[in-house]
Amino acid sequence: MEASRPDNEAARLDALREYDILDTPPEQGYDDIVYLASLIADTPIAIISLVDDDRQWFKSTVGIEASETSRDIAFCAHAILEPTELFIVPDASEDERFATNPLVTTDPKIRLYAGAPLVTPGGEALGALCVIDRAARELTEEQKGALRALSRQVMAQLELRRVIAKLQRHAAAQQRYEEQLKSYQMQLEQANARLEVESATDVLTGLMNRRAFDQRLEEEFNRAVRYKSMLSLVLIDIDRFKSYNDDFGHLAGDEILRSLARVLMKNSRASDLVARIGGEEFAVILPNTGAESAGVMAERFRRAVEVAPWEERRMTVSIGVSTLVDAAVGRITLIAAADGALYESKRAGRNRVSQANNPTVAHTRSEAGDDCG
Repeated sequence: MEASRPDNEAARLDALREYDILDTPPEQGYDDIVYLASLIADTPIAIISLVDDDRQWFKSTVGIEASETSRDIAFCAHAILEPTELFIVPDASEDERFATNPLVTTDPKIRLYAGAPLVTPGGEALGALCVIDRAARELTEEQKGALRALSRQVMAQLELRRVIAKLQRHAAAQQRYEEQLKSYQMQLEQANARLEVESATDVLTGLMNRRAFDQRLEEEFNRAVRYKSMLSLVLIDIDRFKSYNDDFGHLAGDEILRSLARVLMKNSRASDLVARIGGEEFAVILPNTGAESAGVMAERFRRAVEVAPWEERRMTVSIGVSTLVDAAVGRITLIAAADGALYESKRAGRNRVSQANNPTVAHTRSEAGDDCG
C-alpha cells in the first residue's frame, strides 16, 4: 500500500532542497550515527533515509548496499506522515500495508521496521532514521528513546551543514562584494588620476597647463629655498604669431603650437618641466640650474626652433631667462623677471635670448610695448 503525501508536501520538499543533502558523498558523522543506531537497536540494518519527490535516498546505511528505492515502496514514506511519532512495524509480513511489498517479500525481507522522523525546526519531516530487522519483534523503550535521540543528532548534523553552507555563501558573497568594491575603488582612483592629469594638461599640446605650471614652480621654488639649490625659469613667446594666424588660419596656428611643444620637449632635459602657459607663450622650469647653464638651455631652445622644418614660413621665438639669487624675492618676482627679459628680447629685434640681471629688477609688458608679438 503506497503512502499518501503529507499535507505540507510542497514545503517539505522545499526544506529538503534547502539542506542540499541529496546525492552527496558519504560523511563520517552520519555513518557514525547509523552505526550506533544499529548497535543500540541490535538490528542488522540501519539507514538515514530522505524522502524525495519520487524516491527515498539513503545518506548512510549499515547492512545494505542499495543507495535508494522508489518512493512508492518506501517504509519511510509512511514514517513522515506522523512527524512527532516513531513509526514502528513489528512484523511487516503480517501488516496489510506492507505484506506484498517487494522489500518484504524479497531481499532484504523486512520484518521489524522502526523509523524516527527527521524533523526540521519548521516541522517538516525530511525522512527518517530507521532500523530494520529480518526477524519480527519489538523494540524496548530504551531503544525507542535512543532512536529518537539519534534522529535529533541527524537533524543537528543537517542543520550544521546548512548553516555552514549559508556562511560559506555569505563569505563568498562578501568576497565578491569586496572584490567588486576594490574594483570600483581602483576604477575611481584611475578616473581621478586621469582627471588629475587632464586638469594639469594643456589639451592642444599635451604639455603642462598654466595651473600645473604654477603648482610645479611653487614646489621647485620651495625645494630650492629649503636645500639652497639653484633654480632658473625660461619664458618663450612665438614671434609674430598673430600675423601667422591671420595669414594661414587658426588650424595652422594650432599645428605650430603643437610642433613647438615637440621641439621644446625634444631639447629639454629629463629634469626640466615644459608648460604652455598662454596662447603662444611657453615656459620651462629648470631645477638645479644656475644662470649660465640656463642661458645655454635657452639658446638651445631658440636655435632648435629656428632650424626646425616649418611648413609655411620660418618660425622664431623670443626668450627671457631669470635665475633665483635671493629667496626673499619670491617666485612671483622670478616670473616677472623672466617676463621682463622676454620682452627685452622682443624689443631688441626678436629671435634672441635675454637674461634678467637680477630677479628683483624686472621689465614689464607695458614697458616693452604692445606691439611685441
